[in-house]
Amino acid sequence: MFVSRSMTQKVVTIDKNADILEAKELMEQYQIRHVPVVEPDGLLIGMITDRDLRSALPSTFFKKDKKAAKKVAASSIKVKDIMAQNLVTLSPMDTLQDALLLIQKTLVGALPVVDKKDKLLGIISVRDLLRAFINVLGIGTPGTLLCILVEEKLGQLKKIVDIITEEKVSFGSVLVARYWEEGKRAVFPYLLTNNVVNVKKKLKAAGYTLLEPMEWYMDQLPKAETKDPK
Repeated sequence: MFVSRSMTQKVVTIDKNADILEAKELMEQYQIRHVPVVEPDGLLIGMITDRDLRSALPSTFFKKDKKAAKKVAASSIKVKDIMAQNLVTLSPMDTLQDALLLIQKTLVGALPVVDKKDKLLGIISVRDLLRAFINVLGIGTPGTLLCILVEEKLGQLKKIVDIITEEKVSFGSVLVARYWEEGKRAVFPYLLTNNVVNVKKKLKAAGYTLLEPMEWYMDQLPKAETKDPK
């Protein structure tokens, strides 16, 4: 799925010469944390975030007892003075996987989407990605997630699908992940039913090991190093 299908297209933007109080008001009004800074022709030149505002304004400014003098002082700070520049951006033809990996790598909460001339087309946030993956995985519909341990060889997924479909159970999605044990994979079918007793029995009878999804997750966590006592 492409970024263009999941990004927010009606983006709240701000001019570089606006003061940071205006940026704060926009964030509060639209309940957002990232505001792209654009030129009149739509050219993206920066981004201002709620973190930038908190760094530029004293902590007391965010309390209810703000004084007029503080507002006057804050209004002298322009968006261009504190905005982030040299932004990491996405193309509308990038995939959701691209966006997810880039957000994880850059540790930001949202990325702007631009055309070949760096004009703003949209913005995609962690919230947008979560919504998109909920739709892709089908987990917005009530169901059950299974974790099946399989050998890493051809035909395993087909066998699992055949066993489950014989019970006339529909799939929301199927994911395959690495397992800590060499030569093994973990298969995660999300089934659109809460009655999986017979499915589990048949899978076990076919020789498959079933784990609780959280049990698999805990196995993937880095193990704490133990030091020999001296």
